[in-house]
Amino acid sequence: MRWEDRRESDNVEDARGSSGRGFRVGGGVGIGTLVLALVLWKGCGIDPSVTLGLSQQVQSTGSAATPSGQPVVDTPESARDKKFVSVVLADTEDTWRQIFQEHHATYQPPKLTLFSGTIQSGCGAAESAMGPFYCPMDQKVYLDMDFFKDMRQQLGISGDQQNSGSGANDEAGDFARAYVVAHEVGHHVQNLLGIADKIQSARQNASKVQSNALSVRQELQADCFAGVWANRNQQRVNFLQAGDIEEALNAATAIGDDRLQQRAHGYVVPDSFTHGTSAQRVKWFQLGFQQGRIEVCDTFGQAI
Repeated sequence: MRWEDRRESDNVEDARGSSGRGFRVGGGVGIGTLVLALVLWKGCGIDPSVTLGLSQQVQSTGSAATPSGQPVVDTPESARDKKFVSVVLADTEDTWRQIFQEHHATYQPPKLTLFSGTIQSGCGAAESAMGPFYCPMDQKVYLDMDFFKDMRQQLGISGDQQNSGSGANDEAGDFARAYVVAHEVGHHVQNLLGIADKIQSARQNASKVQSNALSVRQELQADCFAGVWANRNQQRVNFLQAGDIEEALNAATAIGDDRLQQRAHGYVVPDSFTHGTSAQRVKWFQLGFQQGRIEVCDTFGQAI
């Protein structure tokens, strides 16, 4: 993936020196469903209030996050990751601004907050164990960059397919990481389009199974939006290299609900799915990438 020497976003906030002990609160939406058997299902972000029946177990375990006052000293690797995230976020800004303009609308980009440990978000205090997530209350994406290592070490998501040597040896590949950011920004797009509010309203009167099904459709649409971004960004800046799409498909496969549940428990419970199967996640990312139009991402109006 070609990303170096490109524009970096001004919307990245570094709160890694302000994390503290906190509690988990529902409200955010993210990329992967995780379980405690896999280091709290350390995947690509979750809505903890709906994950596998854990909502009634999410209780306060401490005070909200408070600034520690400790300055952040980046290693060469973390400095590179921060720059990478800033470039990918800038790409999402430029691409989605263009798409919204085509639909006679104005795109308002989200902030992306880097943190470590725990942090106070608009959706409550959050932990790194949740993985990356988007909070619609403050319109921010939250990311602990250590997750890039977890993608490879805990979830088996491979490194750069093109063997460019541009990524860290213990992290997932560049485009797999970009897919994570693009998926969370996809949730922001849903928020701007009013889709997130409609889903939240529908889930208030839904059964647990119905609520999970709505969550699956919401997550698959974010995957599709990530594919749309990849298509349109390629048209803009020609940033893809050989093997990049395979990296994204590998990541989508690794974080399917069926794959994660089988790995954690040896069996799957489809009614508990909140993000979709591996095949579904691959399908919707591919559809968005192949078509490059948000209209094809109607996961609520057709079979998934």
